[in-house]
Amino acid sequence: MEITPNKLILQAFGLEPEGLHVRKFGSGHINNTFLLEKKLDGSKYVLQKINVNVFREPWIIATNQRMAADYLAVHHPGYLFITPIPTVNGEELFVMDNEYWRMIPFIADSVTVDQADNPKQAFEAAKQFGRLANYLSGVDLKPFKASIPNFHNLTLRYSAFQEAIRNAKEDRKEAAGEMIEDFLRYSDIAVTYEQLKTNPEFRDHLMHCDTKINNVLLNKDTYEGICVCDLDTLMPGKIISDLGDMVRTYVCPVSEEEKDVSQIIIREEYFEALMQGYLGEIGGTLTKVEKEQLFFAGKFMIYMQGIRFLSDYLNGDVYYPVKYADHNYDRALNQLVLLQRLIEKEATLQAIIDKCLHVSQQV
Repeated sequence: MEITPNKLILQAFGLEPEGLHVRKFGSGHINNTFLLEKKLDGSKYVLQKINVNVFREPWIIATNQRMAADYLAVHHPGYLFITPIPTVNGEELFVMDNEYWRMIPFIADSVTVDQADNPKQAFEAAKQFGRLANYLSGVDLKPFKASIPNFHNLTLRYSAFQEAIRNAKEDRKEAAGEMIEDFLRYSDIAVTYEQLKTNPEFRDHLMHCDTKINNVLLNKDTYEGICVCDLDTLMPGKIISDLGDMVRTYVCPVSEEEKDVSQIIIREEYFEALMQGYLGEIGGTLTKVEKEQLFFAGKFMIYMQGIRFLSDYLNGDVYYPVKYADHNYDRALNQLVLLQRLIEKEATLQAIIDKCLHVSQQV
């Protein structure tokens, strides 16, 4: 059913529907997003209905963003951090009929891209995520909560994978038998994560936790980074979450939807660009343990996403929307091949990381 903002929602943010053009906006699949444009002066705003099936406690999102914004306003006042526009009553969200709405500024002359088409885009996006993490590195994490609990908890995901294997119907378990064995052979990735997460030198940071390239706004003419957007998953996490998802989604020319696995390759120049961008901003703040795990970040995120797809396939496709019977199987295979390609190039990619770290120390 089509969701559209009604008069009361618009008026809650001080807007009258008669004076607006309203249209669907963006390529995101989680929240319902609309672009509002005033007929009188052309000023624009973005209105979103938060998906409460994904974000069970929307006030956590609002509170996390407000606390981050307050910290940045004091310590980095010139930094562009997209902060929701309060309602006429001063609230971060407008709630009606158990629906949660928020309005955020529209950033003029900005665009997003859904995939990295050149190394410069990878560099600019990674630089913005690194800058945000760096600028927030001194914030007190205690008041922040997880907007999606256990979102990147590989221990939990691996346990769910094992349960899915035990409970799967025989036809699916048999069809996926070889791939199950392949993912189990890489279980050392889950073991390493379990060991790392209790290491005090492997710290929590305030992470974006969804570092796809379309969550960075780029200048529409120069494609230079402007700022990070879509801050719903801003929450405490490990450095491997943000860096790993960039490796997972920037370095391969095809997405997780690609069925032709021969197209899955590791583009070294994109890997180097994102490492330069990210570590150039945050590299100097990392502990020795964190620096040692930068290559592991890619393995961690690809492996986790792969077993999530395979678990969903074994469970009968109950989580990820599918377009055909083996959709989740194909997604899992895609991630397995990507993991294998990444590991094949470990020596080369680690040398790139070492070079970028060395440069970041000189800045």
